[in-house]
Amino acid sequence: MNSRLFILAMATSNHYQVLGISESATQSDIKQAYRRLAKQYHPDSQPKNRAASQGDASRDHEQIAQINAAYEVLGDPAARKRYDSQRVRSQTINTNDIKAQYQKRRAANEAADNSLTVWIRSVYSPADRLIGKIISSLAAEVRSLSADPFDDELMEAFQAYLEDCRESLEKAKQKFKSMANPPQTAQVAANLYYCLNQLEDGIEEIERFTFTYDDSYLHTGQELFRIAKQLRREAKADMKAII
Repeated sequence: MNSRLFILAMATSNHYQVLGISESATQSDIKQAYRRLAKQYHPDSQPKNRAASQGDASRDHEQIAQINAAYEVLGDPAARKRYDSQRVRSQTINTNDIKAQYQKRRAANEAADNSLTVWIRSVYSPADRLIGKIISSLAAEVRSLSADPFDDELMEAFQAYLEDCRESLEKAKQKFKSMANPPQTAQVAANLYYCLNQLEDGIEEIERFTFTYDDSYLHTGQELFRIAKQLRREAKADMKAII
């Protein structure tokens, strides 16, 4: 058999399946299967009404071509041996490819898990604690100041609280910027980002109140803190869904 026909034969589907035989079939089995199929699909064996159908004739021609190609390989013991060896190598390559793809996906998943763990430990958790510290103290500090907003000691204590808030906020922002968030935490990171922005604006509004004693600044600041608190809650819910 010439090399071109052999290559074409290798490119087809499983020749054993084409002839309807097992891979352990004898050369006699192969010959009998070929004769049966050649007779079945020979144009002279087709009913006249079917032979008149161009579509059926075309399919029969393709079927005969596959049967002939399969027999030309399997009917020749040497060609069959090369074909079987080629199939074994091909199956081995496919198996190795599957293993390589699996290992690649597994490595990617492990890297993603490691990245998530590090981000939670190094970014999310410390930033969340600092945000909680800022938010949780506001109500008590405002109540303390409301006893007498014009008392210098009370106002100084309140301003010191705001300064602590600024320091905690800056630390939280640094933590947030220290590492890119993993893709699966995009919504968590977005909520943290907006939360930090709301807190920064809220602290500025409340500081304006300490200079002007205009309650509208205090109320605006409290509302911004309330929004930040809701964003923090949403970030926690998103994180819980991930882990």
